[in-house]
Order: sequence, then structure tokens, then C-alpha cells
Amino acid sequence: MKRPGGRNHEIPTSGLRRPTTRGPYLPLMTIRVEPFRDDLGPHFEKLNLEWIERHFRVEERDREVLGNPRREVVDRGGEVFFLLDGDEVLGTCAMIPHGEGVYELSKMAVDPGSRGRGLGDRLMDAAIAWARGRGARRILLESNTVLVPAIELYRKHGFRTTRLGPGDEYERSNIEMTLDLPA
Repeated sequence: MKRPGGRNHEIPTSGLRRPTTRGPYLPLMTIRVEPFRDDLGPHFEKLNLEWIERHFRVEERDREVLGNPRREVVDRGGEVFFLLDGDEVLGTCAMIPHGEGVYELSKMAVDPGSRGRGLGDRLMDAAIAWARGRGARRILLESNTVLVPAIELYRKHGFRTTRLGPGDEYERSNIEMTLDLPA
């Protein structure tokens, strides 16, 4: 594009995503990642219950973590991340300690009206960077193979399947994946 005065001007696109049929154009540069705050806890529960109830049944461990993320995640040395656009919570995920140098990526959810816009990538980047900053050597997760977009997101960020079959923590889990972080 030519600017007045004859110089070429590039239009920045790095912070923008193409519009989807799911909603209006969303500039990712206006979205910020925030750590846990007590006032955001209800959004962690609401966003996660949406996908769990749609695909599975809510289990006792879900109720514990979603009902008290401060006690179950943050006070144990983990973190809960939130994607916010202004005051609107668009997504969330947790990093739960699982022994020295190991964290579990858990309870990742994006608002249904905001999916397909790269928000899962933003959450993944924040969670992985946070774990690296704490000297983690591995991130693990349990999921279910019916959640194809989630599995694809995890693979895109370097997670590899380490087990297929029943999970350890949730009845719905049928896949375990890990990401090894170089020292």
C-alpha cells in the first residue's frame, strides 16, 4: 500500500486473525493473559462446565478443582490463566503441580463464541512460558480423543501421545500427552 509521499507502507497483520462465521473480527492484540484472581474463579468454572457437560459428565475431581481453584491449584504452587478482552473472559486453563519439575495442563476452555480465533494458542503459549519460568522439565495432560480440536492444538504445541487408554484422574480420559521442556 502506498503512503502519501510515495513510500510503501505495510499493514501489520501479526496481531490479527481472519474473521470467522462465529463472530466479529477480533484483534488479538487487545486480549491479555491474566493470572488467577478470586473474582475470575467463577469464569473458570463456567467455561469448563460448558464443555464437560456437553461431552461428558462432571466428575468429583472436576467439582473440587472448579469449585475452589485457589485451594486446588494456586495454593499448591500452580496457576490459573485467563484470557480477557476488556472485562470479558474468553478463555482459561490451569497448570497444576505434579511433582518436582512437572505440571499438568488442565481445564483448558475457550468461550464457544470465541473459538477458532487462536485463543487456545494464546493460552498454550502462556502456560508453557509460565512452566518454563519455573524450571519445569515436563508438562503432561489427560484428555479424550473425541475432543479433536484440543488434541490437534496440543500436538501443534509439541505434545506427544504417551498413553492411550483409561486415565488416572478422570473416567473420561483416554489419552495422555506430554511435552518435554529442554533445560
